[in-house]
Amino acid sequence: MTTTIDSLTSERFDVEGYYELLDLLEARSLTDGLPIVPPTPELVATFVEASGLDPQVSFGAIPPAMGNATVEKIAVNAVMAGCRPEYMPLLVDAVALLQEPEFKLLSVQTTTHPCAPMLLVHGPQAARLGINGGPDAFAPGNRANATIGRAIRLVLLCVGGALPGRGDRSTQGTPAKYTYCIAENEAETPWEPLRVAQGYTEQDSVLTIAALEAPHNINDHGATAGEEVLTTIAGAMAQAGANELLLERPNPFLFLGPEHAQLIAAAGFGRADVQEFIFQKARVPAERVGRGQRAWLYVFHESLANRVELGLDRTDAKEYPVIARPEQLTVVVVGGPGMHSAWGSSFGTVPAVSRRLGSPAAVQSTV
Repeated sequence: MTTTIDSLTSERFDVEGYYELLDLLEARSLTDGLPIVPPTPELVATFVEASGLDPQVSFGAIPPAMGNATVEKIAVNAVMAGCRPEYMPLLVDAVALLQEPEFKLLSVQTTTHPCAPMLLVHGPQAARLGINGGPDAFAPGNRANATIGRAIRLVLLCVGGALPGRGDRSTQGTPAKYTYCIAENEAETPWEPLRVAQGYTEQDSVLTIAALEAPHNINDHGATAGEEVLTTIAGAMAQAGANELLLERPNPFLFLGPEHAQLIAAAGFGRADVQEFIFQKARVPAERVGRGQRAWLYVFHESLANRVELGLDRTDAKEYPVIARPEQLTVVVVGGPGMHSAWGSSFGTVPAVSRRLGSPAAVQSTV
């Protein structure tokens, strides 16, 4: 299928120069505040063609403004973000995955909590696209990470209308809302790859999206055994102000640095053992939580099926777990050398969602 500029329906503008274009986009609330690549009809057509789809295929309405996420609109934002055309199949899969009902995109877009969709690409496609899961995976310097994450944010802004202070009601925001895309460091993962643990095959490429805060560093340079590292990690995750304490559907991510992961695995811990350890040990003592917050959590926890088991059926609860069940923690190896790990605190009410990349079920409709 050949995409021509005549098949594109987006509004077009004639501007005198690059800075006039930036001013126009800013006036129309169509940027993230950073300079963009001009989305000329020729470039947009190239990106649409790279998707393999008709430009008017729709991936649904993006809240809160409920703009129509067509392939053409995704392509426009991908061009502005500085993407390569070959990123388009991943981007359309990402927009489709964001629309999964359990992800509650409207809530993620409009909450006062500083969360952002984190894209984790795992499997062969991550390497083919050059997505970094090694040293500085969360940092600047890699075009795929930076622009894929930015393109999704621009779709959420420009199509979804999650504009700061308007559609997006985040109290303070987060730098993760500029871009949040990484790969799993499978080469240094001492366990099976995450996608295999999720039920996919070694050959599959998978995208996982979670609503997370920016990563919180966990420093343990002194550990000589896996249990020591896990004890430090559990302590770091036991935060009195974490949204996880809501326990409705928490799904925090533990981004283990390779050195920590290998030390933990050498002590005989598998991924499930790590989840169980954190479930048991990452608990916030009640005296570290304000009285009003404790009363609010008591009401919030009334619907928990295992509240008695967790000791949350009484107003004088002694402690608050960070997760209600071990499997609610996602464990993945990311990063390079150094005795550091990180965790991503979740929205607290939205689980991560995953899909095999290239699934034809991504296409929703043509409008």
